[in-house]
Amino acid sequence: MKNFALIGTAGFVAPRHLKAIKETGNQLVAALDKFDSVGIMDSYFPESDFFTEFERFERYISKLKYENNHKVDYVSICTPNHLHDSNIRFALNQDAHAICEKPLVLNPWNIDNLSKIEQESGKKVYTILQLRHHPSILALKEKIDQGPADKIYDIDLTYLTSRGNWYYTSWKGDESKSGGVASNIGVHFYDMLSWIFGDVTSNTVHLHSHDRAAGILEFKQARVRWFLSINADTLPEHIKANGQTTYRSIKMDGEEIEFSNGFKDLHTESYQHILDGKGYGLQDAKTSIQIIHDIRTAELQPIRGDYHPFCKLSQSAHPFEV
Repeated sequence: MKNFALIGTAGFVAPRHLKAIKETGNQLVAALDKFDSVGIMDSYFPESDFFTEFERFERYISKLKYENNHKVDYVSICTPNHLHDSNIRFALNQDAHAICEKPLVLNPWNIDNLSKIEQESGKKVYTILQLRHHPSILALKEKIDQGPADKIYDIDLTYLTSRGNWYYTSWKGDESKSGGVASNIGVHFYDMLSWIFGDVTSNTVHLHSHDRAAGILEFKQARVRWFLSINADTLPEHIKANGQTTYRSIKMDGEEIEFSNGFKDLHTESYQHILDGKGYGLQDAKTSIQIIHDIRTAELQPIRGDYHPFCKLSQSAHPFEV
């Protein structure tokens, strides 16, 4: 049984980490969040210590290092994106491995710096790339690996997940903290695409605003037209008619690849791979981090020629700037 600490306990994704720690037979000894709405802990680790101040949390974790069988082995990180780098550094400096939510960091050079600290500490930085464990995605990778090495596949990726006005008040709506839409909801897909289709050869961005992003990514074996949005107005009419607020679609050479089911249920499997010494680390995440950085800093290209058809949807004003 390993000892875990968790930073960001009140966050949206934290329950998946609590569940994964529990289901892999480990224990949570301490948790931190500046917000105290963390009653979810009662469902998993009611005996865990909880802190709202980092200084008290840090002192407690340090103290455990010198108590038999209580040293923290892993620190799970579910905080806002811009805090991941410093939280990972904290874990390594406490002689613990880090397990960090996506995006691992916001900039590729952060990975280079963390690699140095990782080597010095002897501990590992792991990230959650759950799509690599999804049965449909695994089947797709096997199909591509066994297919012609010189074939270029045509991919349409569409991911629409509605967010309300709260999004723009929270850190997610602040690009300096979240990295923007492409980082918040796209990083898993970029990782999945590069994992299956190889190195990036071109990255063209057509849209990048407060509520959507779109472009064309070219990989060694694929040309991907992609569109991401958090605006409910971009949902197809048949999705709205069914009362759904999320739409995920990947088409390869015109054929739909179904992967909607099980999308949220892969954290425990990710944790088990990490505990077995097979987790995904800094270098595994680097390509997707480079992609989101390049999208965020790209000069927008005209929407003409080849582009994702949703690019032509009516643009929406920022809800706080109307």
